[in-house]
Parts: sequence; C-alpha cells; structure tokens
Amino acid sequence: MIGLGSTFAAVAAVCVLGTLPGWLPALVVRLRMKIFTRINGDEGLSIPGERVGLDRYRQVYAHPAANGRSHGAALSDLFWYWLSPGAEIHQEHLEAGERYEDVARTTRRILALARKDAERLADHCVDRVLDAHAHDARGTRAVRLRDLMMPIWARFYYEVVFGAPCPSHACALIVGNAHDVVTSLKCCGLRHMARRHRLTAFLRDALARGEVPHELPEGLTEEERAYYLQGVFFNTAIVQMSEAMTHLLLAIAQHPNVQADLHARMHDDRAFDAVIAETLRVYPLFGIAHRITTDDIALEGGDVLPKGSVLCFNYPEYHRAGFEDPDRFDPARWDRLSPREAREANYIPFGVAANRPCPAQAVALTTMRAVARGILRRYVLRSSATHTRSIPNRGPCLLVPREAREHASSSPARSLRARLAWMRFCDRWEDVGRSFVQLVLGTYMVWDAKRLRLCERHFERQRLSSETTPQPLARSGGCPWTTR
Repeated sequence: MIGLGSTFAAVAAVCVLGTLPGWLPALVVRLRMKIFTRINGDEGLSIPGERVGLDRYRQVYAHPAANGRSHGAALSDLFWYWLSPGAEIHQEHLEAGERYEDVARTTRRILALARKDAERLADHCVDRVLDAHAHDARGTRAVRLRDLMMPIWARFYYEVVFGAPCPSHACALIVGNAHDVVTSLKCCGLRHMARRHRLTAFLRDALARGEVPHELPEGLTEEERAYYLQGVFFNTAIVQMSEAMTHLLLAIAQHPNVQADLHARMHDDRAFDAVIAETLRVYPLFGIAHRITTDDIALEGGDVLPKGSVLCFNYPEYHRAGFEDPDRFDPARWDRLSPREAREANYIPFGVAANRPCPAQAVALTTMRAVARGILRRYVLRSSATHTRSIPNRGPCLLVPREAREHASSSPARSLRARLAWMRFCDRWEDVGRSFVQLVLGTYMVWDAKRLRLCERHFERQRLSSETTPQPLARSGGCPWTTR
C-alpha cells in the first residue's frame, strides 16, 4: 500500500507540474492585480461599467472635463516611477494647460513628416538593422521581435529629432533606455536609473551643442528639454512602436494565409491597413487609460461623475464589443465594414481627437506599413509562441529567408516544424518562471513607487511654492503693479 501511495503521489506531482503552463501564469496575473489594487487603492471608476456603459464610452472619454492626467490619482505615482526621469515633463502626464499645449504643439510639429519622407526613412532604418544582423542569408534564425524592432525605431526617431543619421553609440543608449522602461513596465525586471540617466546626459550635451534643429518649448529649461525629448521620443515612441510592430509581425507569423496575402499584395496599402487595424483591435497597446476629471461630468438620468474622479477606460473590453467573434483575428472584417461603420466601430487605438489624441497617429500607420513591407520582402515569419496583449515574452519568432524558403526541401520543412515545437515548449515554461518574477518585482515596484510618491510630492512642491511666492505690491488706490 505504501508503494502504491508513493506511485500515486508521484503521478499526481507529474500531472500538476506538467499542467503548470496552462493555469499558473493566469493565476499569478490575477493575484498580482489583487495585490496592485490592495497597495494602490481601489480608486478608479471602470469604463465601461455599471455607471458608464459602452454606449457612453466615447462621450465620456471626449468630455472636456476628462482631461486631468496625474494630479489626484494614486496610480500616477506608479506611472511616474516607471517613466522617470522627467515624468513631470512627459507629454502624457502634464496637466491640461498652457504648458501641455506648448509641448503638444511642439510634438505635432516635429512629427509632421511628409508621407514619402517617412516611408523612405523607415525603409532605410529597416535595411540598415537587417543588414547588420544578417549572419547567414540562407539560414533560419530565431529572434525576439521586440528586440529586433527597437534599433529600427531608435534610428528612425533619432533622425526625426536630430535630422542626421543615428550613430551606433546613440542607438545603444536609446535602446538601453527604452528596453529598461518597457521591462519595468511589464514587471519583468527592476528599473536601472543609471542607464536612463546616461541617455539624459547625452541629450543634454547635444542640446548644449545646438544639435537639435527643432524649436523646443520656450518654457522649459535645458534639462527639461532633455527630459521632453527622452520621454516623448526615446521612451514612448520607441516603446510603443516596437510593441505595435511586435504585435503586428507576431500576428502575421501565426496566420500564414494573412502573410501570403500581404506578400502577394505588397503595394496595396488597404491590405496592410486592414491587418494593422485588426492587430490594434485585438491587441491594443493600452490596457487601461486613466484620466482625472477636472470638473463634474453630468450623465443622463441625473448621475454625475464628480470632480476628481479617476476614470479607467478599458481598451480591450471596448475593442471587443460590437464585433462578431471578437477574439478571432480576422483582418477581412474591415473590408466588410462600410466607411461609416468603420468610423463608428468601437475602435480607438490612438485615443479620441477631443482628449489628448496620440500625435503620432499618421506617421505611425505610414511607418508600420513600411517596416512590415521591409521585413516581408526578406523573410517568411513563423511563430508558435503565446500572443497576449502585454506580450512579456517579447515575441519569439523564426525568420526564414525567402530565398531559402523557395528552395526548401522536405528535410528543412521538418526542421522548421521541430523548431516551432521547441519554441512552443520553451515559451510555455518561460511563462511559468516569468510569472513569479512579475509577481515579486511588480509587488516591490508598486510598494517602492508608493514610498517615493514622485507624483504626489511634485504637486506638493508646486503648491508650497505658490503659497510662498510673494504677491505683487499694490499701488496707492489698490491697483496691482503690472509688468510687460
């Protein structure tokens, strides 16, 4: 009986261990979210939800009073922690007002590239990065798509900002900074401020030498201008474009029929736009976008969202609503929609025009097409990795040179299947270990952000500064002194 019991226990242990990849990561994610809520406070109003349904999602999102970003939300301390240094200058975290408008205008002006110029620059950056990594033109190689994409966007946005080709050392600084930001955002690693400060120092020196040809916001100091460039272009732009392209290429890799159609219609923008739209619908770059109300928002039926409410807009839930079989990746659905239906669909990957819209929408779509074309001209993509919205695995993928694919025999085909099977096995077990890492590091960073209170202390200093600033003396008769 003892032997039978031991055998049963051993079999049960093997079964539990063997099924870990199927249930443990999801369980740890739920546990992490409970810990985050517990530490951070359950302060947000989820939209869509009981008070604001899907039918009023855009209406509330676009409301003029839903324009606060950082002040008054405990969640802001965590975002400032992840995006430091210079979170107080970051365009997405500036409060509405004159400084935000000045910064936003500057960003739009810098990103106002002609379409052909943006395409040519993206093509050049793709070719330069792929040429540098082409060890064997006929060999299949395994990559992490996010790691492959970051140098492309580092070079692209360096040239947008500086108007000159990106030196290798600058590319390394930009990629190192962006990688550190996104890795900490996903709780896969701690932040390394020394790595980020090296990019800040590089940008500050470049500004001092007059190497940035654009007119930057006048109200910012030299250090704040370095933070502005770092936050907008070398944090957000690099990270978001690398993430977007990872989702796009991984979706293409896992849907061979879509990939074959794109390669056959290489110059058809509509075909690429449909695949990009479906990618951003299924895998939106934002999970939750939070805004703080700067005034009361009256709802139908007499309900009011009071000033200071933290509104948490759920992008994935909104993008799923109203679509048939919403979890299925189906780019053709966009061809079946009329132009009016497409405009009215529950789909806002770049936000809404009335409330802090993404300034890079036009250039993002143009350059995503160009980069996707550059990759597909050279490679057939294949992947068996898990594809989730947060994509913490960085997008494992096999790049098969098209020349090798055309001359492939049955033996290389079997080898490709074996490599995909091995990729799937490794990815599932990596996810188990990564889940524990995210749980531990995520909990620590939420605690550390709450301890440092970067956002809260910033606004405390502003308040104290305004209270201690001497008021202007008055002339006799009570008229204040004025200056010109």
